Amino acid sequence: MKIKENYSLQELNTFKIDVKSKYFIEIENESDLKEIVKEYKSKGEKILLLGGGSNILFTKDFDGLVVHLITKGIDIVSQDDDSVLIDCKAGEEWDEVVQFAVNNEYYGIENLSLIPGTIGAAPIQNIGAYGAELKDVFYSLDGFYTADLVEKSFSLGESEFGYRDSIFKSELKDKFIITSVKLRLSKEKNFKLNYRDLADLNKLRKNITIKKVRDHIIKVRESKLPNPKVIGNAGSFYKNPEISAKQLTNLIDQNPDLPYFKSPDRKIKLPAGWLIEQCGWKGKREGDVASYHRQALIIINYGNATSQSILNFTQEIKDSVISKFGIELETEVNFY
Repeated sequence: MKIKENYSLQELNTFKIDVKSKYFIEIENESDLKEIVKEYKSKGEKILLLGGGSNILFTKDFDGLVVHLITKGIDIVSQDDDSVLIDCKAGEEWDEVVQFAVNNEYYGIENLSLIPGTIGAAPIQNIGAYGAELKDVFYSLDGFYTADLVEKSFSLGESEFGYRDSIFKSELKDKFIITSVKLRLSKEKNFKLNYRDLADLNKLRKNITIKKVRDHIIKVRESKLPNPKVIGNAGSFYKNPEISAKQLTNLIDQNPDLPYFKSPDRKIKLPAGWLIEQCGWKGKREGDVASYHRQALIIINYGNATSQSILNFTQEIKDSVISKFGIELETEVNFY
């Protein structure tokens, strides 16, 4: 294991923000991970586990140790006629896990195709797209507390999943390191095709295959979202706001074309991208920061944006949405 000092993180965060970490190391196995966490915790250093860096905005240099976890492995734990339980090391790329599932006709995560990042980061955010969320197939995860290295497994209930939220994003943020994730996938066809971008697939439901669903979702995502390898971005910058039925009635009175949808828990959600677009931000650029011209929800870095310029730009968006709709947008991206 080789520790690097004053290490640039520009290529390890998809926003391409040029910040540095005091210390940096890549780790390929869990025993080395525990050893390095113990050593640097004893020195009083802060520790940040970094996977794909796809949902993070660095606001300054990181004064501590950044661990880039690249552990690999997807194993079948158990299976029966109806389902299969797979165990994935935290450093596995999320989309590689989806590809593995699709190749084996294991159903449940095909709607989450092409989401960037690692599976170790997926539970933190409870990633979701096109009517599906990680919690729908989550079985458990393993990891350890950074303070004392005590290992623990978290079940679905203990993980306290919410909309782009979990106990690992709130109470246990920077206090618990996820080392592997188990998913329970179905062997029976059980597609979620009610999302409007999947309407064409829904018409072909009788002849649909899991590969066709994945291919279609990849095509939709590529048509709407910029490739973070080409244009700096962290995906959806804001969550879709949840409102009450009364709020919806009042908003529709003033905005008859307002789109909305009901989530499985019967909460009413508004598309944040539409709200931002109505405030005139879609495609707007200030310096090297912009709202993406195909999807206003995506904030992009054209090359030399600083974290402060991104923060200023996104605060202006929040202020205008509050002013026009009386709704405060919550960020989906994590700040460090």
